[in-house]
Amino acid sequence: MVELTIDGKSVEVPEGSMVMHAAHKLGTYVPHFCYHKKLSIAANCRMCLVEVEKAPKALPACATPVTNGMVVHTQSEKAVAAQKSVMEFLLINHPLDCPICDQGGECQLQDLAVGYGQSYSRYEEEKRVVFHKSLGPLVSAEEMSRCIHCTRCVRFGQEIAGVMELGMLGRGEHSEITSFVGRAVESELSGNMIDICPVGALTSKPFRYQARTWELARRRSVSPHDSVGANLVVQVKGEKVLRVVPFENDAVNECWISDRDRFSYEGINSDDRLTAPMVRACGGEWREVSWSDALSAVAEGLKDVREHAGGAGIGALASEYATTEEYALLARLMRALGSENVDFRLRQTDDDFDAALEGTPWLGMDIADLDSVDRVLVIGSAIRAEHPLLAQRLRQAAKRGTQVSFIDALAEDPLLPVAARLTVAPAQWLDAVAQVVVALAKAKELPVPQWAGTIEAGETAQAIAASLVAGEKVAVLLGNQALSHAQASTLAANAAALAELAGGTLGFLGAGGNTVGGYLAGATPGKAGRTAASMLSEPLNAYLVLHTEPVLDADNGAKAIAALQAAQFAVALTPYRSAAEDWAHVMLPVTPFTETSGTFVNAQGLAQSFKGTTAPKGQARPGWKVLRVLGNVLGLEGFDEETSEAVRDSVLGGNIRAALSNGIKAAPAVSASAPVKLQRVGDVPIYRSDAIVRRAESLQAMRVSRLPVAGINAATLAELGLEAGTPIRVGSQVGSIETVAELDKTVADGCIRLAAAFEQTAALGGSQVELSVERL
Repeated sequence: MVELTIDGKSVEVPEGSMVMHAAHKLGTYVPHFCYHKKLSIAANCRMCLVEVEKAPKALPACATPVTNGMVVHTQSEKAVAAQKSVMEFLLINHPLDCPICDQGGECQLQDLAVGYGQSYSRYEEEKRVVFHKSLGPLVSAEEMSRCIHCTRCVRFGQEIAGVMELGMLGRGEHSEITSFVGRAVESELSGNMIDICPVGALTSKPFRYQARTWELARRRSVSPHDSVGANLVVQVKGEKVLRVVPFENDAVNECWISDRDRFSYEGINSDDRLTAPMVRACGGEWREVSWSDALSAVAEGLKDVREHAGGAGIGALASEYATTEEYALLARLMRALGSENVDFRLRQTDDDFDAALEGTPWLGMDIADLDSVDRVLVIGSAIRAEHPLLAQRLRQAAKRGTQVSFIDALAEDPLLPVAARLTVAPAQWLDAVAQVVVALAKAKELPVPQWAGTIEAGETAQAIAASLVAGEKVAVLLGNQALSHAQASTLAANAAALAELAGGTLGFLGAGGNTVGGYLAGATPGKAGRTAASMLSEPLNAYLVLHTEPVLDADNGAKAIAALQAAQFAVALTPYRSAAEDWAHVMLPVTPFTETSGTFVNAQGLAQSFKGTTAPKGQARPGWKVLRVLGNVLGLEGFDEETSEAVRDSVLGGNIRAALSNGIKAAPAVSASAPVKLQRVGDVPIYRSDAIVRRAESLQAMRVSRLPVAGINAATLAELGLEAGTPIRVGSQVGSIETVAELDKTVADGCIRLAAAFEQTAALGGSQVELSVERL
């Protein structure tokens, strides 16, 4: 530790710290623009100049290392004069357009100009003008003349997002920030550049000219889109969400959020919102009805099915971003009706998965602990698309020496150093993990497990094992694609055996914002119940569907729609009309997460409750209230709670961590099925993950949201006798589509990448089915 004095106050900080860090520890504010606690030090704005005794001139606080006995003055005459001089230089070329700037009212330059600027300018020459840049549909760079060259955006891209999408050209007053040859900014974290820009150079394009910051009410919430549970500040004008920014929480999302969290609010304001209960008339036309009539129709329909087919003829499906309270009441309603058919994992295809679990699957550690692991193996995950903030954590860990390896079917760049990568078809994942087990056992000079004894470890598997064997804190993480595998239970057993052999931790990344909450609330099938895949492959008589767009959310969307359309009675509790009007008999408008109170439990088992940020739109009502009242209308017991907090406490009143377990009861094994000749890899693009995101227009304008084509690597193209650009028909056992073959170097041999969560690819069925191809 080093002791120094700042403005007469003594403080101790670790050796190697800067004066700025010491000032922060004391609570002393030093004006700055380029400094940011999560970014490297650039020291190019010079606004933080301070007086250091015995130094010949003022020094930048952000780049001056502390020394024992150092005496610093941040508000002395010399320091303030230096800071005022820097402010005058910064304002020389800055346009006087504060009244029309979207940053007005929350601009760091504006705030500091009050304290350190003058009321007039000595500069009479013409100000420089920087031509606007086009950075894509999310980040606006229409007024780059405002840029003060702090380079925060450049450093953010390099250090946090992992890709240098912006850089600086020119020198002196000819310097300007620009993208590479006019390319759009496409990082999944790009919106954070807006937050860290201290001026109005980079602003939110969807929010542009929508409101002034002082007109917005700020309300806290939690993101539902992935298992991190990022903390949000939802900014509202009237009863409309206009902007979403991060709420800092170092244990969860630090000070960042993904673009999916930031811009998905456009989907909440969609014209597709269902604003009144609707019942399908005999002729098939939809008509609006009152809530009492709609709930009576639902009750009568469910009673009729139960009388003729029993409770087992009714099933409930939910999405992975429903609240814990909604899950709990949905499960309670089904069991009161005599049914164990309730499930929220619509992409899961292994009916044996629940029997393999000893408890609620979770990350196996706190999210912040990812910073300190030194070896990580990620199995079956496009981690940047599925969990962008976890990918960012691993990226920072990799800078500190953590080795990250992958077993996957898509070798997409994670924007971090990769220790080893085994990219094979999903049908080969069981054997791929077994190969690593064999190689690891041999590296540790231990007996090879009997179940894996028939497998020979390849060169890449040996490289992964070599990485793991050298680690002290090891994590083996299963991603979304692994959990939707047809043999997910055996794959998890193999991964558990590998983690145990490596002396590490097994973790489940979790697909949705409340996957852990769904398990804790009992929204999974009982012993006599059926999984979502089973309910949709062998149709039931009646369905209750909560927050789900089955054709896009289910692994086999074609089967899902066929089952729902064939049902005697189907009820949709949905915020969106188009999500259900093709198959439902009754549509009940429920609210998205911004219009209800509730709780999400993230991957580490942290329960985060939130309140609604706006009033429900139209006649929409919170889902937990609709389910509670429906229980009352049906005359069922146990639907007496008057608040969401009461429902939450009935579910999460005990020790959550005690219910979490990644123990796997299934036996590890190698693949016993015949090899698949040509397999689909149906990844879910980041902006197609749920119904809210799919209705955010700006996110759908991004390149990753475009209509998918058939991505095939060069070897498989040659084997199929195709060239890039060839029109083809791709078929499966349930249907076919027409598309174009394109070269995709990231795809494993023997695979075709055709993204899921698009209506245009739903006809193919499952995300990992066997395919056939013919030239058109």
